[in-house]
Amino acid sequence: MRAVVVVPVLKQARASRSAQADGAISVSRPSESRLEEAKGLALAIDLDVVNGSIVPINDPRPATLLGTGKIEEILALLDEFNAGLVIVDHPLTPVQQRNLEKAWNAKVIDRTGLILEIFGRRASTKEGTLQVELAHLNYQKGRLVRSWTHLERQRGGAGFMGGPGETQIEADRRMLQERIIRLERELEQVVRTRQLHRAKRRKVPHPIVALVGYTNAGKSTLFNRITGAGVLAEDMLFATLDPTLRRMKLPHGRTVILSDTVGFISDLPTHLVAAFRATLEEVLEADLILHVRDLSDDDNQVQSADVMRILGDLGIGEAEGAERILEVWNKIDRLELEAHDAIVQKASTAENVIAVSAKSGEGVDRLMDEISRRLSGVLTEATITLPVERLALLPWLYNHAIVDNREDNEDGTVTLDVRLTESEAVELERRMGNGPKPQREDWE
Repeated sequence: MRAVVVVPVLKQARASRSAQADGAISVSRPSESRLEEAKGLALAIDLDVVNGSIVPINDPRPATLLGTGKIEEILALLDEFNAGLVIVDHPLTPVQQRNLEKAWNAKVIDRTGLILEIFGRRASTKEGTLQVELAHLNYQKGRLVRSWTHLERQRGGAGFMGGPGETQIEADRRMLQERIIRLERELEQVVRTRQLHRAKRRKVPHPIVALVGYTNAGKSTLFNRITGAGVLAEDMLFATLDPTLRRMKLPHGRTVILSDTVGFISDLPTHLVAAFRATLEEVLEADLILHVRDLSDDDNQVQSADVMRILGDLGIGEAEGAERILEVWNKIDRLELEAHDAIVQKASTAENVIAVSAKSGEGVDRLMDEISRRLSGVLTEATITLPVERLALLPWLYNHAIVDNREDNEDGTVTLDVRLTESEAVELERRMGNGPKPQREDWE
């Protein structure tokens, strides 16, 4: 479908007031980058963007947002390019959306509707699908007026004694609310199941490494590079929606769980953040967070600020972030040679920064070494002799400790020289039958 993209830019003072009121407008981002991002969002659902324009607005109209002159100008563009869709990169009220559709005789969607459409196409897991549907229904609830212009009443009761009954729109709202309640219950069950899985992972103390970053920063490409997994990794916005977990071995031999999360984006509507909170909960559980940044994007500073703000909203403050967050400057292969060398030099002298190219593999070995260093903690050396009845522990030891030497004795026992962390040493003692019994969880 052919689409025209419109990016309204409110006057600075008014925009800042609006941003304070609902968090919908980001005034720090350049208009050109907003336009490029909006086009990228449209391309992510295979739309043919025939025109994109930035529209300054001094006095937003309550009925249409845009002025009459600009509405006529866009109508002429629709006729010229034979387009049937207008994407407005700004929150629209139901009334504004309806009035613009009448004026242009075309489908109109705002930023929220566009992002929801992408989410609907990308979600693949049970939880992702439920979250998308729930967000869709909450979005539609306030826009039913667009679907019903007649709003007639249904007759209530039987015969002449029947009352006026409820209007069609009231009936639709009731049905929507019932579906929302049903979905929330289903989602609660899915989230509960995820929590059980998480509790089990905590008992097997594998550290968790979470990849976060602005959408299209290259998280999935890096994830594939590190794990060899076949996760969808394309040069488009929101290629990944559902969290993907993979187990992998670090250079020193320790097993960790790597988590690829949904990309962040500026001006994400509040109810969408709430709907996808369970997806981002993997980040809260992570021992190490890799903040992937696209250094080839001129707007990466603002994108980084958006990501850090959302992490702050999730409860990861600055002090905690300094310990848990490692910045990964990605896509350095796209930079000019001089800029590339400057970035690599800067990253080498900075704390908590690694410069990589997930596509070419440059810097990935250094990243893996840094992850190993961060997660290894203080390793203790020990010599363990496993009796015959405890040989079943060998796979666990190879997964959780670094085995430097192994000796198979004549009496069937196995002697190992190992290095392991304090928590793993305690767990080994427990498995050998020497440590305290683990506490039962509430859900067991």
